[in-house]
Amino acid sequence: MAPACCQGYYSNSLLYVPAPEKVTNLHFFLHDTISGKNPSAVMVARPNMTTAFNDTPLPFGSVFATDDPLTVGPDLKSQVIGNAQGLWASTGEDVITLVVYMDLGFTQGEFNGSSISVFSRNPITQTERELAVVGGRGKFRMAKGFAHLKTYFGNFTSGDAIVEYNVTVIHH
Repeated sequence: MAPACCQGYYSNSLLYVPAPEKVTNLHFFLHDTISGKNPSAVMVARPNMTTAFNDTPLPFGSVFATDDPLTVGPDLKSQVIGNAQGLWASTGEDVITLVVYMDLGFTQGEFNGSSISVFSRNPITQTERELAVVGGRGKFRMAKGFAHLKTYFGNFTSGDAIVEYNVTVIHH
């Protein structure tokens, strides 16, 4: 017999009253390193046929797993405040474009233990672009918003990049 509060697998719906919305602006740098002995992004899948950009580090159809450090400044030796873990896929046949699925987790300061999730197209050949913030956890529960990205450094031979993030997060 089910407990009285839950006649089955659900309870009666209650009116949802959200907490007031907050707006938080974040600024940090993401370091995406494909080359060298200790990469932060590694290819986990690649098509076994000739594809667009086959002679680049980001061939069309390839998928990378990431654990990129997030820092307060563009120098990798500046304070690490978290990491970006997730996947990105090379999805552009004509122009190098990624689709990014990442959780930007914070490990320092006021937002330690919280994260924001981004899911969006990332046309990396454009110096400035935008990603959608589609969720979050911890202090960023129910997050929405956007991340304005600007390439600080990019090496299209190695695939390494440093990207500046200015993020506007609306959350409860």
